[in-house]
Amino acid sequence: MGYQPINDYGIVGDLQTAALIGKDGSVDWLCLPRFDSPSVFAAILDDLKGGRFKMAPAANTAKCEQLYKPGTNILVTRFFTPEGVGEVLDFMPMRPKVGSREPSRLIRCVRAVSGALSFRLECTPGFNYARDTHRTHVVSGAALFHSSELSLALISPVPLQPMDRGVEATFSIQESETVTFVLRPMLNGSEKITAASEIEMDEVLEETAQYWLRWIAKCSYTGRWREMVHRSALLLELLTYEPTGAIVAAPTCSLPELIGGERNWDYRYNWVRDAAFTIYGLLRIGLTDEASRFMTWMEERCGELAENGGLQTVYAIDGRSDLHEEPLDHLQGYCASRPVRAGNGAYQQLQLDIYGALVDAVYLYNKYGAPISSELWRDLRRLIDWVCDYWQHPDHGIWEIRGEPRQHVHSKLMCWVALDRGLRLAEKRSFPTDRSRWLKCRDQIYEEILTKGWNEERQAFVQSYGSSSLDASVLMMPLVFFMSPTDPMMAKTVDAISKSVSKRGLLRDGRVFRYDPTIPGDGLPPGEGTFNMCTFWLVEALTRMGRLDEAQWLFEKMLARANHLGLYSEQTGPCGEALGNFPQAFTHMGLISAAFNLDRALGTSQDRKIIS
Repeated sequence: MGYQPINDYGIVGDLQTAALIGKDGSVDWLCLPRFDSPSVFAAILDDLKGGRFKMAPAANTAKCEQLYKPGTNILVTRFFTPEGVGEVLDFMPMRPKVGSREPSRLIRCVRAVSGALSFRLECTPGFNYARDTHRTHVVSGAALFHSSELSLALISPVPLQPMDRGVEATFSIQESETVTFVLRPMLNGSEKITAASEIEMDEVLEETAQYWLRWIAKCSYTGRWREMVHRSALLLELLTYEPTGAIVAAPTCSLPELIGGERNWDYRYNWVRDAAFTIYGLLRIGLTDEASRFMTWMEERCGELAENGGLQTVYAIDGRSDLHEEPLDHLQGYCASRPVRAGNGAYQQLQLDIYGALVDAVYLYNKYGAPISSELWRDLRRLIDWVCDYWQHPDHGIWEIRGEPRQHVHSKLMCWVALDRGLRLAEKRSFPTDRSRWLKCRDQIYEEILTKGWNEERQAFVQSYGSSSLDASVLMMPLVFFMSPTDPMMAKTVDAISKSVSKRGLLRDGRVFRYDPTIPGDGLPPGEGTFNMCTFWLVEALTRMGRLDEAQWLFEKMLARANHLGLYSEQTGPCGEALGNFPQAFTHMGLISAAFNLDRALGTSQDRKIIS
């Protein structure tokens, strides 16, 4: 099998969709025309028939490396051969304005930096997750691929030859020479295809670079980890669907949490929780426009609620509510990890924690962004009243267990957050509400968590009422100001989680499991990697406790575990391999928050010592 490590990919996009490009110059994942459309390249899920668009030296013996042009999402893949050095520069231009019908374009510029190189192009689409057949026509200056639902044009300055399911070409370029290829959907079958000039492509490249440079210049973070924070922020913006303001959890589907396992999910949707936390992270570093776009999207979802209904856990990026989950049994799956799934059945689950994440994001937006509207407050008030009615229900929790619902401690915690931030917002803006009911309910949740969420034998807050299992989600307690980080109960919980798995904790080599990986009891076979987001939660909890040396050492080790471009997947395997969908917004939000708080704490710290 020809699968690359998940760590070996970079990403480019245009706020409509995104492409994953490997160190070997192969586009192995791309959905068109938007993030949640069926794939046209999916070699990452089936090396034989998924489809790819590869551009690399013909000799196939080159040493490879990747980097981004500083401050942008323009990806450069470099190849070192005995004959010379070549580069493939990949980017997707921004649309001129929201709502434009101009299709997404993937532009690939091949350049000889030194010497003379022979390159090979291979483009073999696999429309509709490789389920649909297509016709290939080679015309002057282009190859046209026609399927029943979508047509693509590959505009090429070199002659293309038909091959099985696509086209290929071998071409030579001399030192300082550049050739440019453009792949894009066709708006209609009779569309005239014209080659783009080199001058035009230079202008488009410069416009794209300036877009990203202007965007990241708004970031207010100037601390110790500026480069990693900027890369995380650029990634979070890249995962935004501009037409609606929705934020996808990741641009991929079904990358496994365990190689050969069945924990393979579709993350190309807008989770209320993930998006709300992402907005929190961006607000901390001065990027308020993105928060404004998400608030607009959220107002629309709140406006669709039934009279006494709550929100869905997850929505499509256009607000669609039905995310029917289906197995794609014809695909092999990454390294034979089956099933491959499109859609996500979690949209039908009850996950009470989303309300705390949402109301907290709105509270912070009102504080650091712009005052919220009376209409949004009306909808929030209705949602918080709903929380008062339903907080005692068992739910599927933040980890979306596929087993029976439980009384998850984290879910109760975030219901407390929803009520607490609602009360603060009402007080701050003098909004009308039933303060006495909200206050009574908030305090009742607090008391119940302290009694039913605490396990005396474990000396820690646990996963659910009556459980003895630890869960990293309770690390959120000091982060949302439910409990002082130095409270003895919190300190004991952090100590319990910080023990190694062999000692009943959740830590493995400085990385945190979300719960005991050997006995998850979540309705699926056990086995997965450590959860990157949880490690950043532990960093932040230790920071708030004043254990700065431990926090910084843990944080630095996590930074070293990013891939060559500073990107993270959802999880990390025992040998440091990336697992789960990639790159993941949740993880990068956690990095931003941890970096912000740790940097601020270190700035005021005096006595330091070396942690071995």
